[in-house]
Amino acid sequence: MLSERRQRVLEALIEEYVAFAQPVGSRTLVDRYKLGVSPATVRNELSVLEDEGYIRSPHTSAGRIPTDAGYRAFVDELLEREYGTDVAGSTFDELRSAATAVDELMDQTSAALSRLTDCLSVVLAPSVIGMSVKQVSLVSMTPHRVLVVVVTDDGQVFNRTVEFNEEIPSDELAHLQNAINGLVNGANVSDMRKRMSQVDSETLASPLAHAIIEEIILCINQGDASRTHRLGLSSLLRKPEFSHAQTALPVLQVLEDDTVLMQMFDRALADTAKEDLKVSIGRENGTEELSGVSVVAAQYGTGAGSGIVAVIGPTRMDYSTVIHAVRAAKNALRDL
Repeated sequence: MLSERRQRVLEALIEEYVAFAQPVGSRTLVDRYKLGVSPATVRNELSVLEDEGYIRSPHTSAGRIPTDAGYRAFVDELLEREYGTDVAGSTFDELRSAATAVDELMDQTSAALSRLTDCLSVVLAPSVIGMSVKQVSLVSMTPHRVLVVVVTDDGQVFNRTVEFNEEIPSDELAHLQNAINGLVNGANVSDMRKRMSQVDSETLASPLAHAIIEEIILCINQGDASRTHRLGLSSLLRKPEFSHAQTALPVLQVLEDDTVLMQMFDRALADTAKEDLKVSIGRENGTEELSGVSVVAAQYGTGAGSGIVAVIGPTRMDYSTVIHAVRAAKNALRDL
């Protein structure tokens, strides 16, 4: 837990780094921010923050930049505060009044999010995470290949072919199909993951069952990925962090894969109540390619009408502005 003074110094450093993308020195903080302490005290606090892992020196200069831990401490404090007037709210209320169709509202919401945050915005339609499974069929193509067929409660049918190193006998496959149907019937993606973590059946605890469940989730995610409304990738790539091809290309490849996006949002929101939003910073995103970005995401709607609204930007994003914008967008989409 940071002291109040140390928190103020960290916030000032992050604010300066967000604005200019340059390592921040103690003199800059003293000159530009009313910290109420001497330059020597600021230097000492920066040294302590670096020792504790909240900031680091990227090279031999005196300047420091925040680490993922520093951003996390800053964001956790930010999320606990009461904000003033939500200037983004009126923008999304106007969009809601003007839009004549759900897809149009989502397109306009995504565009407004990207414009307000200067980052990549993503709006996922409710059915992406709201679809529930009605039935799963496992069809043996060869002893090593299985066709997974998923029927959702709204009548959509998806399938994927899966290959396994070991031979799967037909009787074992039939037994597994029955067990999986008992587990996933009426469940959406979040429900499936929750139920899998609680199973005590030997059949469902097997690596084969886990692999099949993951394929079912991929079926659902891929089948409805076309209803992803995404804008602002060019804004993201204009950031200094991604100005070189070697840093931008891995991020671009990941963010263009709808399946990876679904999995990332699923992880980000797994432990989050629907009335909240989640901020996932750097390496918290689970892949090396996304270690340089942060995700601010929230669920909107209820039950089968739930969707996701999110902003993806560099870890050096303006978290306050982005959090405001995501909350306002979530409220505009709440009754879909």
